[in-house]
Amino acid sequence: QVQLVESGGGLVQPGGSLRLSCASSRSILSFPFMGWYRQAPGKQRELVAAIISGGSSNYADSVKGRFTISRDNAKNTVYLQMNSLKPEDTAVYYCNVAAGALGAYWGQGTQVTVSS
Repeated sequence: QVQLVESGGGLVQPGGSLRLSCASSRSILSFPFMGWYRQAPGKQRELVAAIISGGSSNYADSVKGRFTISRDNAKNTVYLQMNSLKPEDTAVYYCNVAAGALGAYWGQGTQVTVSS
């Protein structure tokens, strides 16, 4: 099994920044996929950003140029740096990993609220 612990959410004003962290209980070196999703009230969960084992990353159009996903293999952690936050970024953010033969796992979610 893989346990994921998220942190870094909170309340921020529009235009502000937050960095989310997702720490894995196992080495992420061999994980083919690590991603961040979000779910706003009344909406479906959507993929925000993803990074694959080769190092390439993908972003939802709504966050391109503002969010950056990265991974630190030594710390078994994936990050989501969020800049120029907007009220529409308000959601619960979830970390998701595909851990190869171990299966797929979700974090518990962390609330991000963008409001003045």
